[in-house]
Amino acid sequence: MAERSNLYFYYKKDDELEKKLQPLFELARENGFDIVDHADKANIIISVGGDGMFLQAVRKTGFRQDCLYTGITRAEGEAGLYCDFNLERFDEMVHSMMHEELEVRRFPVIETNVNNNTSFYCLNEVSIRSSLIKTITMDVYIDDLHFETFQGDGLIVSTPTGSTAYNKSINGAVVDPKLPCFQVSELASLNNNRYRTLGSSFILGAERTLALQITQDGNDHPIIGLDNEALPIRNVHDVTVKLSDKLIKTIKLKNNSYWERVKRTFL
Repeated sequence: MAERSNLYFYYKKDDELEKKLQPLFELARENGFDIVDHADKANIIISVGGDGMFLQAVRKTGFRQDCLYTGITRAEGEAGLYCDFNLERFDEMVHSMMHEELEVRRFPVIETNVNNNTSFYCLNEVSIRSSLIKTITMDVYIDDLHFETFQGDGLIVSTPTGSTAYNKSINGAVVDPKLPCFQVSELASLNNNRYRTLGSSFILGAERTLALQITQDGNDHPIIGLDNEALPIRNVHDVTVKLSDKLIKTIKLKNNSYWERVKRTFL
């Protein structure tokens, strides 16, 4: 791992965590790694604080394609689908990187475009929800096909790794991250004589484009969630989602597959 010797730690700073990290920094330096003060200088970015912090680390460092990401949970036994390591056993990660007892997994990313303007990327999901105490109405297009007119609380579009998060909580399917696809799930849809939806989650392949046109009925400032952040955009007319060419590369311990992590977390 000589070509990947610069480490950047992404975490929410507090005195207790700083104290715990100092001996880990020393351990890394003793094994030939440099601790850098900016993510741009790193070729391995390490988040400390669980899956939420991992998502923030990827987002705040720009979904970099030229480095590896890895995550560390703070508490022993804390579940983490993106985190292979624990703060109390940091030496395992250093040993793995030094002796190449690791593999690289690649997680798909979805690209979201709002009002044909700036693109945003998500590792977990993008959600479009009503910001008022009323339903939101959207015309749903798959490629150029008008598929349905949705009325309800909102829609969630998730990546395969994001399928175990918000999507799973509303009975969406858990998807293998080796499948290049994304999933669409409904939040409290209304089905009546005027509005009719599929009523279940559906999965779209890598070449598909999902387009959502927001009905301008006063609910044109929906809450758009990108992973664990909200997007402050008013007057939303349309949202387009597709699978990005970007892939997030993470360090994977051997004998710790995605499905082993799912089993450990949920079963």
